[in-house]
Parts: sequence; C-alpha cells; structure tokens
Amino acid sequence: MAAPARKAPGSTVRGPRRSPVRSPVQDGIVQSIADAIADRRLPPGTKLTEERLTQIFGVSRARVRAALAALAQIGVVELRPNRGAYVARPSVREAREVFEARRIVERGLLDRLTRSGPLPAEALARLRAHLAQEKAAEAAGNRAASIRLSGDFHLLLADLAGNGTLAAFLDTLVRQSSLAIAALEVRPATDCAAHEHEAIVEALAAGHADRATDLMIEHLGAVEDRLAPDATVPDVDLFAVFGRAGTAG
Repeated sequence: MAAPARKAPGSTVRGPRRSPVRSPVQDGIVQSIADAIADRRLPPGTKLTEERLTQIFGVSRARVRAALAALAQIGVVELRPNRGAYVARPSVREAREVFEARRIVERGLLDRLTRSGPLPAEALARLRAHLAQEKAAEAAGNRAASIRLSGDFHLLLADLAGNGTLAAFLDTLVRQSSLAIAALEVRPATDCAAHEHEAIVEALAAGHADRATDLMIEHLGAVEDRLAPDATVPDVDLFAVFGRAGTAG
C-alpha cells in the first residue's frame, strides 16, 4: 500500500477495510485520503479535484474515481453530479444521528467487553498504554495526534470486545463523527479529552460496568454538545496536504 493503515496499541487498525477487489495501489490512495480527512488536514467541504489527485498519486483518473467512490461508500466523501467529489460536510441532523448510532454501538461493545467481569491485565495494559500516548500528545500540543488517538481509543475498546463487525461499523461512525466535529464544533477542542477516557478505563478496571457505560454515554454527549451550524467552507491546496506520492498505476 502507498500509505500504511494507522494502528492503535495492539492490533486495532484505523482505516477502511481493505477490499479484495481493489488493488494495493488503490487501497493506498483510499487510506491516504481517509487519514487526511480523519486528521482534519482535509476539512469538510474541501473539493477533491480528480486532476490534482492523479498528479499527486501518479495514477489514472479511473483509479482516483474508484478510490473516491470507495470513500463515498463509508460516508466521508460526497460525490456531486457534474460537480465532482468533496469531503463530506454533515448537516446538524446527520451529526446527531451519527452520535446516536455511536451511543447504541458503544453501549453494546462495553456490555460485551464487561460481560465476564473486570478486564484482564493485558487488556488494561493496552488501554493504559494508549492513555499515555493521548496524554503525551495533549502535553505536546499535537492536535493532529490528539484527534487521531481520541478516535483510536474507542476503536481499541471495540477491538478488545472481540466483535469485528461492530468494530468495523464503529470505525465508520468514528470517521463520520470526526467530520461532524470538524464542520460544526462551536469551539476548538480535541474530540475526546484524555481524562474522560481515563475515567472510563478506571471504571472498567474496577469492574464497574454500569459506571463505565454511563461515563461513555456522558462523554459522547459532551462531544456532541459542542456542535453548532457553521457554513464556512475552506480553501485547501491538495498538493500541500499530500505532496506528490508518485504512486504508479
């Protein structure tokens, strides 16, 4: 692949699942654009010009179009007839629906994760190692890393719960909610403060499943409460985001 999938501590992969139909080159384009959207280097409303993307990745327009179609399937790119492709810009209603879906899915994942009692030591070690990365990113003022790690925390919980289908669905929801926050948040902030994640982990460590679930629901609600309409559309230079990958194909 032209760009590797991001990984949270352990085996959690942050990124669209690789398709058996797509080539490694095309998967690399999908991953590169998806990561740039997740890291907010490509804000909602950015026009994804086919010609520029073919120059950036060194591929044909057909490959670029296929990659954009794959991203549209997971809801992070919008294809507009006769106008081209844009980074999706969720409406307030769509954003609320995404957060509602996240509450349902993450409640179920926590229930599955805590069904057998307190988490094993290995699982807690992975979660605490991840929290350490979040705190380090916050302390360094690294907003891009904080955004990525905040989403990866939720995907790590899904990975530990052991349901691949729900984890894949949550990956899509995390990407869509990140877009909603980028488009609609009232004030700049990371998606999820590390101390809120830490409280969830400590509740899990103590075997307080209901408390952990309540904290998760409150946590997602607090993120959602920062949303408000914003019609600003950015002007982004795609070459500045990607450079020239020089991928052949």
